[in-house]
Amino acid sequence: MIQISSSTDMLSIGLLILRIGLGVIFFAHGAQKVFGWFGGYGLAGTSGFFKQTYGIPIVLSYTAAFTELIGGLAVAFGVFTQVAATGLGIVMLAATMTHIKTGFFMNWGSVANRGEGYEFNIALLAMIVTLALIGPGHYALIN
Repeated sequence: MIQISSSTDMLSIGLLILRIGLGVIFFAHGAQKVFGWFGGYGLAGTSGFFKQTYGIPIVLSYTAAFTELIGGLAVAFGVFTQVAATGLGIVMLAATMTHIKTGFFMNWGSVANRGEGYEFNIALLAMIVTLALIGPGHYALIN
């Protein structure tokens, strides 16, 4: 049985759970953009969509995709967590801006021709900022 000895241990366990959850989310989205995994379109499809729909230059599309992929892994394993979280935070700010015109709420009803709101982006951004400010906790590869 694991003996929890202090509130510092509890904080570190909470940060570990937060890091793993966020890391999985960002890695999966990055893998969609980079490799076309999980129903994604890969680099060419994603960067073409970003360019055509939002006017985002290809180099920034690639940067966002690899930031999600590598940053997700870094956050999950606790490697350069604060640097990775800062990069992911910038990506989430940009993602939030692309969803502003749709409104706050996600499209839970899958209404045709209606995009997603930015509530999920804000939730991810809040968690990422928390990691950027606090750090990875004790249970990280590089603390």
